Amino acid sequence: MASTSVSRTVPASPDQVWSLIGGFDALPDWLPYISASTALEGGRVRSLTNPDGDVIVERLVGFDEAERHYSYAILDAPFPVDGYLSTIRVHTVPGREDLAEVQWSGRFHAKGATEDEVVELFTGIYADGLDALHEALAS
Repeated sequence: MASTSVSRTVPASPDQVWSLIGGFDALPDWLPYISASTALEGGRVRSLTNPDGDVIVERLVGFDEAERHYSYAILDAPFPVDGYLSTIRVHTVPGREDLAEVQWSGRFHAKGATEDEVVELFTGIYADGLDALHEALAS
C-alpha cells in the first residue's frame, strides 16, 4: 500500500479554516479542481465533477468536528488506484491563533500505474489543493 501526505500552514485560525473546508460537500468553495459537488445519501456520499467533466464519487467514512478532520474513500474515479482512503485535518499552530496547519494525506493501492506514479499524482493533487486553500484564505 502506498501513501502520501502534504501539509501547509495557512493564514487563518483553525476554526476559520474548518468552517471553510469542514463540510464534506464544500470542495468547490476552495478547490478549483472541483467545479461541482452533489451530496448524496444524506450527505454521506459526494459526487464531484472536475473541469474536464470527470466524475469522482467518494464516501465519508469518518468525521470529527471537535478535532477538525474527516476521512473519505473513493468509490469511483478516473484515478489508477484501488482501496483509496484519505484524511484532511486542521491543526493548531502553537502560539499562533491567526494560523493553522492543514494536512491532507491518503493511502491507496496502485492499479494500472506504478506506485511512484500514483504517489506523485496524489502528492500533486494535495499540494495544489492546499495552495488553492492558502490563496482563498489570503484574499
